[in-house]
Amino acid sequence: MAERVLIIEDEKRWCDFLCLLIKQGGWEPVAITNAEQGLELALNQVFDLVLTDLRMGGLDGIEVLKQIKAKKPDLPVIVITAYSTVEAAIESMKQGAFDYITKPFNNEQVLAVIKRALRQSKLEKENKYPAQLIKQRFQVDTLVGKSEKMQEVYKTIGKVASTNATILILGESGTGKELVARTIHQASPRANSPLVVMDCSALAETLLESELFGHIKGAFTGAQTSKKGLIEEAEGGTIFLDEIGNVSSAVQMDLLRFLQSGEIKKVGDTRWHKVDVRMLAATNQDLEKLIEQGKFREDLYYRLNVVTITVPPLRDRKEDIPELVAHFIAKHNRIEGLQIQGISSQALEILVSYDWPGNVRELENTIARAMTLARGKVLMPDDLPLGMIPKPVVKEELSFSELKRKYLDNFEASLLRHYLERAKGNITLAASYAQIPRQSFHRLMKKHNIKPARLSKDNQS
Repeated sequence: MAERVLIIEDEKRWCDFLCLLIKQGGWEPVAITNAEQGLELALNQVFDLVLTDLRMGGLDGIEVLKQIKAKKPDLPVIVITAYSTVEAAIESMKQGAFDYITKPFNNEQVLAVIKRALRQSKLEKENKYPAQLIKQRFQVDTLVGKSEKMQEVYKTIGKVASTNATILILGESGTGKELVARTIHQASPRANSPLVVMDCSALAETLLESELFGHIKGAFTGAQTSKKGLIEEAEGGTIFLDEIGNVSSAVQMDLLRFLQSGEIKKVGDTRWHKVDVRMLAATNQDLEKLIEQGKFREDLYYRLNVVTITVPPLRDRKEDIPELVAHFIAKHNRIEGLQIQGISSQALEILVSYDWPGNVRELENTIARAMTLARGKVLMPDDLPLGMIPKPVVKEELSFSELKRKYLDNFEASLLRHYLERAKGNITLAASYAQIPRQSFHRLMKKHNIKPARLSKDNQS
């Protein structure tokens, strides 16, 4: 689909000129001559780029820019200005504008700036979602884990992938529900057709309806052309609706019709037409509770709930953590061009003992961060976030001074082991890492009964 470019310009002749230029570039222009209405469109509809004039009646371009950046920081904005207001344009750059263009326009310059803004925005989106990026480049995204709970997930996928059954994927945020949906699609007869993913929690009700089902020309302000919805884009393939519990009652009704008859209707249209699309849905909410509260249709729930796959939280399959860690290290080595060779046993023990409220997504983010900040080629405990380091158990019978001494002793011993492991058992090198004399380091080792030879052997195994 062509990228959508919103033009906010109060002079119609400049609006018309920019529309023609943007069409020549192969993009879809949406033009508005009122700043307030333009801002509303920018905040409530999906655009890939905004061009806004700096001097307009009513709301000025700087305020439009500020509000867009406050609500949609990733949406690039190009400011339009006259020669006499270059200083203001520079100020707009400080406020977050991607670039500015001056009147009268140089056609080639305008097209070049727009291309650059759209290209950079696309690259930033890819880098923001590394899972999607690695999928495109290396084809290594896959479900990982040999635990009993994951084996049940694999078995169910194997049974239902070749069917056209609607599948409801349940699980906490970050467990990998979208990856389950991708695996189902890739294992199905529809694998060579599109898989279209939609996060239902990311858009307002009116926009979600238009994105899913499309709209006809003139259906609402700014709808200057007809547009296919995501369900139509998935023709012959699969539509995956994440966070299905967040959709409005109106959208629920249209989804019910789609599941019952395979028909959809564009916003503003009066006709229904057939589509050949399989639907997968996911949620981290209790849909039965939402039904009791009157927030979710019971008939839609039964249509969705033909087959249910529950993805377990990471805390319930901790035996999979070592394999997941190895997978993410290999993955981010490829993405970032790093050379991390592995993880120390102490660091892995910390990861296994942590409860992971953010599940697999949190684990991947933790590994990616640790790899970026690591000072060596093996991930160590001090490469991990401090909040993951286990805290000493407080016993009520101990006094404050006893607790303090015990805590400091444990911390001191942990630091010594860390420096020795980094130095592969070399006491002189470990002491230099700790920035204390070798004799002092050796004395502390004796105090805590730490033997470097054993650490070195463990590190090599």
